[in-house]
Amino acid sequence: MPDGIRCTTINTLQVNLGRRCNLACSHCHLDCSPQRSEMMSEEIMESVVDVASTLEGTLVDITGGEPTIHQHFRAFVSKLRNSGSEVQVRTNLTALLDPAQNNLMQFMCDSSVGLVASLPCYMEENVRKQRGVGVYEKSIAALQRLNLLGYGTKATLPLHLVYNPGGDLLPASQSDLEESYREELNNRFGITFTRLMTITNMPIGRFQRQLIKEHKLETYLKMLEHAFNEKTLDRLMCRCQVCVDWDGRLYDCDFNLSLGCTVNHGAPDRIETFNENLLRCRRVVTGLHCFGCTAGAGSSCSGSLARQ
Repeated sequence: MPDGIRCTTINTLQVNLGRRCNLACSHCHLDCSPQRSEMMSEEIMESVVDVASTLEGTLVDITGGEPTIHQHFRAFVSKLRNSGSEVQVRTNLTALLDPAQNNLMQFMCDSSVGLVASLPCYMEENVRKQRGVGVYEKSIAALQRLNLLGYGTKATLPLHLVYNPGGDLLPASQSDLEESYREELNNRFGITFTRLMTITNMPIGRFQRQLIKEHKLETYLKMLEHAFNEKTLDRLMCRCQVCVDWDGRLYDCDFNLSLGCTVNHGAPDRIETFNENLLRCRRVVTGLHCFGCTAGAGSSCSGSLARQ
């Protein structure tokens, strides 16, 4: 991984609301689960809203855990939208069906919130292996309800799906997988979506422990390094975003966040001391895991980075 990668702009402010999730997926790099208690406070949320209101044209990308189960999720989204911020929410879909959520899908629709929904595969068996029994069926039901509200069918209500491999392989061609997703989901369930994003499994968190258990970690790391693609460098997500963790600390990306590697090289590392001028030209903190973003067609929170 080349040294000296620098941020060039800030077009995304990614906000991690915490580690609590209604699922405990095998590939989760943040070790999220129903047992985790870390959640962003209202005070930190207010600081995020204040910062976001100063970043004209910047997308606020809300993630977790499962961000929609945060008790202040709706108030947070409403404040962001009222301040003029564009908002996107990442969800595992199943949480949207919880009766306690009380018309959450309608709220997000009325708030013109974009959605990024994780669906690791269009095949039941693969999803069940990664996410557990019953998750696939709930995900399909949630997607069908979202379609009825206009998600994935109206330009103002984008519905992006996220794919990740079931094991220690790089994702296949994003365009080819998107074609397969569209055909399978539409033919079997009448589901439509905006586009597919492919994300490489990062060798951290639960997936790293599984690789170690299977004595595959070194092989996987070498595969990522050997698949390094220089064409991905200009579009790396760390060069155009800042990530805010539940406790207010700042990171270059969600993967550095998982490892506790805050922004460095003189840039402010807390939301309370956010300085756009210093952060938008900061040097990025890198490590071996970064080869996961530069391997093959590349990987980021918005999908692949280069043509295959």
